[in-house]
Amino acid sequence: MSIDLNRAAAIALEHAKKLGMDQSEASLHLGTGVAVTARQQQLETVEKHNDAQLVVSVYKDHKTGSASSADLTEKGIQDTVKAACSIASFTGADECLGLADAELMADSPIELDLYHPWTDDVSILADIALECEHAALQYDKRISNSEGASVNSYSGSAVYANSHGFISASSASHHGISCSVIGSSGDTMQRDYWYDSNRNPSKLDSASSIGIESARRTIRRLDSRKIASTQCPVLFENGVAKSLVSHMVNAIKGGSIYKKASFLLDRVGDVILPDFVSIAENPHQLGANGSAWHDAEGVATPRHRPIISEGILQSYVLGSYTSRKLSLPTTANAGGVRNLTVTDTGDSFEQLVAKMNTGLLVTELIGSGVNMLTGDYSRGAAGFWVENGEIQYPVEEITVAGNLLQMYQSIVAIGSDLDTRGNTVCGSILLENMTIAGS
Repeated sequence: MSIDLNRAAAIALEHAKKLGMDQSEASLHLGTGVAVTARQQQLETVEKHNDAQLVVSVYKDHKTGSASSADLTEKGIQDTVKAACSIASFTGADECLGLADAELMADSPIELDLYHPWTDDVSILADIALECEHAALQYDKRISNSEGASVNSYSGSAVYANSHGFISASSASHHGISCSVIGSSGDTMQRDYWYDSNRNPSKLDSASSIGIESARRTIRRLDSRKIASTQCPVLFENGVAKSLVSHMVNAIKGGSIYKKASFLLDRVGDVILPDFVSIAENPHQLGANGSAWHDAEGVATPRHRPIISEGILQSYVLGSYTSRKLSLPTTANAGGVRNLTVTDTGDSFEQLVAKMNTGLLVTELIGSGVNMLTGDYSRGAAGFWVENGEIQYPVEEITVAGNLLQMYQSIVAIGSDLDTRGNTVCGSILLENMTIAGS
């Protein structure tokens, strides 16, 4: 049965009003997807799924309740609203609760090129997965096993509406190819992987190139060594460098700030990074992973919003609730930041390695040893030892440690080798000095 998401949203809001709620909002999603995995040149798994979800939030006397359901029949919607209203009757009042202010609602849709459905033909997707894994297995005789190659495709539609009279409808897709293989040398084994993802399947890297890259990254890790504890420059490869940006964003989210649980508390207007570093979000970027013309509360997103300008923190990351808690304007970030871009210094990856001269190249991080209150940072790592500006050998079983604020201020350069997958576009990041715990 076809489901009209706009009509479903209207039913939810009408029923909330009928039950005496001051304000209400409804988010609905309907989508289909397929994922296939091939292992050892055999089709191993096929998963098909159909998603339907309704999330309703209601507000009454500054109390709130929220409920969700996959039942999008009229009765199912009304039951979900009733459950949300019941929950609201038991919660405590908070003057900061409620919808975002009506005058902040986005007034016109923006076409962002987010919808590119792919095939749901399992045989076609299986052939792509098999091609990907085959390329990896044939790359080198030391590739001894495979964890499989996967191809996934997802397309869906969404509606957000609230009792201000705001409603938006959108469609989006997301697709990916990945491969993970195992290499052997003597009695030791290593694994690594590679992947690509995009809203548009025609922009994905070829299946064979993904398989080859997963094999190349695995082979280069063979015969890893341990190193002695030391202090030295550290180069974070682009894929893991993004985590440094993520920690910073988490530290300036409104929830961390109003709870006073951040090492960046009261730092707006302060120098956080070197003056050659700027970070901005670009919510209206065509076809990008995080693009949206309004945030999760209907507030219009800006075309471009600086977060760090020439090293200086410009603002926190706020939705309506946290903005009220802090008596600041919302930054249209309910639901998170969108399409972060980090400026680079124009150095290629090879130039960064040469600039480091002697130190550690980190290609993998393990664990989550980050204290967001103090900024203390300690994570397991693997990568490569560099001497005289050239990679010498792989290393493992090490820990990199420091303090995030000091780490940010010790950034020497950021590469032009941008990793464009995901919500953050960033190159490799070279730090002047960190503590390495080894053998």
